[in-house]
Amino acid sequence: MSFPLYAPAEEHDMLRESVRALADEKIAPYAAAADENEEFSWDVYKALVSADLHAVHVPEQYGGAGADALATVIVIEEVARACASSSLIPAVNKLGTVPLLLSASEELKSRYLRPVARGEGMFSYALSEPEAGSDAAAMKTKAVADGDFYVLNGTKMWITNAGVSEYYTLMAVTDPSAGPRGISAFVVEKADEGVSFGPKERKLGIKGSPTRQVILDNVRIPADRMIGAPGTGFKTALATLDHTRITIAAQALGIAQGALDYAIGYVKERKQFGRPIADFQGLQFMVADMAMKLEAARQLTYHAAAKSERAMHGEPQKDLTFLSSAAKCAASDAAMEITTDAVQLLGGYGYTKDFPVERMMRDAKITQIYEGTNQIQRMVMARQLLK
Repeated sequence: MSFPLYAPAEEHDMLRESVRALADEKIAPYAAAADENEEFSWDVYKALVSADLHAVHVPEQYGGAGADALATVIVIEEVARACASSSLIPAVNKLGTVPLLLSASEELKSRYLRPVARGEGMFSYALSEPEAGSDAAAMKTKAVADGDFYVLNGTKMWITNAGVSEYYTLMAVTDPSAGPRGISAFVVEKADEGVSFGPKERKLGIKGSPTRQVILDNVRIPADRMIGAPGTGFKTALATLDHTRITIAAQALGIAQGALDYAIGYVKERKQFGRPIADFQGLQFMVADMAMKLEAARQLTYHAAAKSERAMHGEPQKDLTFLSSAAKCAASDAAMEITTDAVQLLGGYGYTKDFPVERMMRDAKITQIYEGTNQIQRMVMARQLLK
C-alpha cells in the first residue's frame, strides 16, 4: 500500500469532484436554512449516506468504504465548503469511532462499526465536562463496576451531535486514585436507560449541528462495552485526537475555501468608480494573501493526513502529534482570517445574512476552539519540540 505524501492521487481528485457536485446540489442550498432554524438536517444525512460519504473512514472489513485519512479529509473539506454544520457528520463519525479502531476488541468493533457504515446511527465523542475542558483529565464522571456491568453517573458537555447520534464513546473514571490512568473508555447507547440530553446550546455558529450535554443517571451497561483495558481510556482519547484534529483542519480549510470562492466571484462582478473592484490592487493583495494562507494550511493538513494513515497501519510516526496540532492550529487560524477578509471584501453586503460569508465567519470561529483550543495546540507543539 502506498501513501501519497503531499499531492493527492488521481482517485483523490476524482473523489473531490464527486463530493463537490453532491455538496453543491444537495447541501449548499439548505445551509442557510439549517443555520437560521438551528436544525440538524436529516435530508443532508440521508444524501451523505446514500453516497457512502457519512463515515468514509470505516474499514471495508466492517462494511465501510475504507477511505484513507487523506480521502476523509477531502470529503470533510468539500462538505464544509458548502456547510460547516453538515461536515460534522463525517468528522464526528470519525471522532467517535477512532477510539474503537485504535483500542477496542474485534467483537466491539464489529458490533458498532457496521451500523455506522450502514448509516443506521452516528457516533459522538464524550470527553469534556462542565469543569473539565482543556484539562480533560479532571473529569468527574464515574463508572463503578457491578458484577458484569458498570454503572455510570455524570455529565458530559459540549457534545457534538448529542441527541441525534445513537452511539457515544464516553470517558469515565474507573479508579479515582490513579489520576489519568484511572480513566476508561466505554460505548454508551442513546437507548440505554438513564441517558438523557441537556437543552441545545445557543451558539455563534455550526447551528445546524446540535451541541448538548449528555447526562448519565445510573446508566448500567455491560462490562464488555469497555473500549480496551481498564485505565487506558485517557491514553486512547489523546491518541484519537492525533488523528482527528486533522479533520478539524479539513473543516477549517473547507469553510475558508467556500468564503474565498464566494469573495472572488463577488469582487469580479461588483463595480465601483466605473470598474470591477477586482481591478484595485489593495483588494488583489487581500485575495492573494487569503489564497496563500489557505494553500499553506492545506499542504500541512494533507501532510499530517498522510502521517495519520501510516500510523493507523501500524507504522509509528513520531511527529504525528506535532503535525496534527500544527495543521489544526494553522488551518483554523487561517480560516478565521480568510472568512473575516471575505466579509470585508463584500463590504456592507458581507455583514448581511443575504450572503453566506457572515455564516462562514461565524462557523470558522469554533475550529479555533474545539478538539483542543489553539492555545492548547501551541502547548502540545512546544512540548513535542522541547522534549
